[in-house]
Order: sequence, then structure tokens, then C-alpha cells
Amino acid sequence: MPFKRGHLRYFVTVAEEGQVTRAAAKLHMAQPALSQAIAQLESELGIQLLERHPRGVTLTPDGELFLPTARRALAAAEDAAMTAQALARNAKGIVEVGFIGPPPTLTAPELFAALAEKQPRARVSFRDLPFPRGSTHSWLEDVDVAFCHAPTVGPGIGVQALRLEPRAVVAHQSHPLARRPELTVAEVLDETFVSYHPEVQPTWAAFHSLDDHRGGPPRAMTIDNALTSMQMLGIMTSGRAITTVPFCDATLAAQVVPDIVAMPLGDARPAVLSLVWREDNPNPLARMLVALAASLAEDQSPADT
Repeated sequence: MPFKRGHLRYFVTVAEEGQVTRAAAKLHMAQPALSQAIAQLESELGIQLLERHPRGVTLTPDGELFLPTARRALAAAEDAAMTAQALARNAKGIVEVGFIGPPPTLTAPELFAALAEKQPRARVSFRDLPFPRGSTHSWLEDVDVAFCHAPTVGPGIGVQALRLEPRAVVAHQSHPLARRPELTVAEVLDETFVSYHPEVQPTWAAFHSLDDHRGGPPRAMTIDNALTSMQMLGIMTSGRAITTVPFCDATLAAQVVPDIVAMPLGDARPAVLSLVWREDNPNPLARMLVALAASLAEDQSPADT
């Protein structure tokens, strides 16, 4: 059947959102264009998928039956595209490494030095990633492996810890806590924290807000929502909010942005800096990088970790 794969994605998004307006915003397209695409898909299939009403849309019985098939078709197409891209990178001797925050050559230089020694002809391409949102499987679609503190782990996702990293509070220099050389968890739990975009994985956002120590979200959060590291730093320039990040990320942020200060949070549970990858990724350079991370982690003494 000649319908476009993009139209399947449009249908699935509308079905999940229950409203064309919200789906159009999520897809970054105009509402009339989305409505037209859905109508074209229905025409090509010869069935009505959605029932339109003033408050949104609902699935017709045919739409209910078609939705799981559409999701499977999209997943299969995405997997095929990911495999093809990974194979193409491998053919060129390239491994694509995603990261959040500072480039991993600054926060984990030993890992990439080990790769250069093991495979001198390998080339590493780096990609700055937004905070993980949706499934980790789809978040990793454009890279072979990501270096970060681990996102939500689901089926088909591999995680290899490299090292433990203390957490630090990051704040604008005008913040009342900014003059402190070190802080404790109890001293910051009731502060205003940076808010993260609703699509960001809840466990990821909770890590930054110390929910694991508080037992729930902060009492006060910013109106603005961060989806990337740069947006997070931008929100913090107001001086109204703080957040916590791995200590190595905090110190580098303070060096790059003069108005930002980093304060160790000695009694917070540490971040686990890790490599995260899709287990079906066929690029052998990614597997080599993971093996090197495992070896480096084993070599660390208890005092180092």
C-alpha cells in the first residue's frame, strides 16, 4: 500500500495525544497540514481511523485495531534505519558517541585514549544530545552509544558503568548559596530547582532535583522547562534556581560560564557515569568502547570509586 511512513507517525501521535492541536505542536507542524495528512491516510487505507469531535479525537473501532500495527511498522522502520546508519558508520571506521553536558573527551579522556590505543584508525564522532525523553531506545536512535549518568533502562538497553561521580550544586553567582564552599543535601532540599520539560524522563529529572533524597519533587520549581544543558544554564542565569549535576560537569560549567558557581554536595548519592547503548546496534566499535569502559571500571580501586 503506497501510504507514507510519515503519515503513520502522524496517526500514532494524534491517537496518543487525543487531540490534533497537541499532536501538531509535538510534531512541529501546522494543524491543517496534519489534519490533511490523516485524511489522506484514511483515504488510502479505505477506513476511518479517527472520530472527530469538539474536544478532540477518539479512535474508531478500525482505528483501535490499526494502531498496534502502525506502531509495529514504525518501530521496524526505525530499527532498520538505525541498523543501516550504524553499519555505514562502521564501514567508515566511525563510532557516534552521544553526550549530555561537557564533551566526554573532557570528563572521561581515559576512555577515548584507550580506544585510540586499541584501534588507532577508529574515528569518534560526538553528538550533543538533549535530555532523555520518551523511551531510551528511541532517544539513542541517532548514536551508537551515549555517555552520561544512566537514563531509564528498558528492554534491549545496555548500561556499562565507568565510574561514580559526586554530585554538585550549580547556581548563579547571585544566589544566596553561591558563597558556600560546600553544601549538604539538607541545606538545599527546600530551594527552588530548575524545572525540566514534561517529556524528559521522570527519573532523569528527579536525579537533578534530589528527589531521591527528598522522596518527591521540590516544593518550588521554575516556570521555564529545560530540555538541554544549555537551556538549563540559561534558566539559571536568573539566579532564582539551582540544580545538581555530576561534579565533573559542574566544574566545567563554572569554567565556561563565569556567572555560574559549582559547590560540592558531599552527602548526596553519587552519579553513575556510564555508557548506554541499544543492544541491537551492530557497530563493533561501540562494543569495543563498552569493553574498554568495563576494563577501566575494573581497574579502579575502591578508593577511586
